[in-house]
Amino acid sequence: MHERNGFRVLKRKLFSTFGKNFFEMEKIISYPISTIAILLFLLGLIIFHPIQWICFNLFGYQAHKKSVDYLNLYLLRITLILGTTYKIENRESIPENVPLIFVANHQSLYDIIGIIWFLRKFHPKFVSKKELGKGIPSISYNLRHGGSVLIDRKDPKQAIPTIKKLAEYIELHHRTAVIFPEGTRSKTGKPKEFAQSGLKILCKYAPSAYVIPISINNSWKFVKYGFFPFGLGNRIIFTIHKPLAVKDFTFETLMEKTENSIIQAIKI
Repeated sequence: MHERNGFRVLKRKLFSTFGKNFFEMEKIISYPISTIAILLFLLGLIIFHPIQWICFNLFGYQAHKKSVDYLNLYLLRITLILGTTYKIENRESIPENVPLIFVANHQSLYDIIGIIWFLRKFHPKFVSKKELGKGIPSISYNLRHGGSVLIDRKDPKQAIPTIKKLAEYIELHHRTAVIFPEGTRSKTGKPKEFAQSGLKILCKYAPSAYVIPISINNSWKFVKYGFFPFGLGNRIIFTIHKPLAVKDFTFETLMEKTENSIIQAIKI
C-alpha cells in the first residue's frame, strides 16, 4: 500500500514539474507494462472460459457464479502492476435479501469488473449490448448464461421485453440488475445525458426493488490513451449512495434523485 501511495505522490510531483510532458512520459513508460497486462488479461479470459463451461454445465448456477467472481478478481489483480488501486465506499448501506437495481455512471470496462467482484454478494446482472454476447472468451459466455440480458440498441422494441425479463428475474430471486443509463462510457469522466427508459422498465416490473445509485470516479483514466496503453497509478473509487425504495417514489422523483446523487459525487 505504501509503495502504491508513493507512486501516486511521485506522479503528482512529476506532473507539477514537467506539466504536459509528463503525460507523454507516462504513456511511454506504460507501453511495456500494458503489454504484459494485456497478455495476462487475454490469458485469463482463455483459461476461465472452459472453467465457466464446466461449472455451468456440470454444477449449475452457484458454481458458475464463483468462476465468474474469481475471473474478475484475477482481472482486478492484473491492474496492480499498473499501480491501480480500488476503493468501495458505503457498501454496508446496501440492503440484503431484496431485489436491487444498481445505477451507475460508466467510464471503462473496469466499472463492470469492479462491480462484479466488490459487489458479488448481490449477484449483479447486466443490461448489455448484444454485440458483446459473442466472440469474447469468458465475457460473452457469462453474458449469455449468467443471468444478464443482451439488447439491440437499434431496436427499442426488442429491448423492452428483454429488460422486463431481467426485472422479473431479480424480483423473483432477489438479485441485482445493473444499468448504465448513459448507454456508452464517458471518455473524459464527464457524465453524459442519462436515459430513463431502461430504469423505468426495471422499476415497473420489480416494484419491491431498491435503486442503488453508484458514482464511479477515475475509471476513465485507466483508458485515457484509448485501448492501449493503459493509464498508470490511478485510484478507482466506487461510491454507494443511499438506497431508494421504488415503491416510495414516483418514477420521475426516483430518476431525479438517482441522477443527482450520481452526478454530484463525480469528480472531474
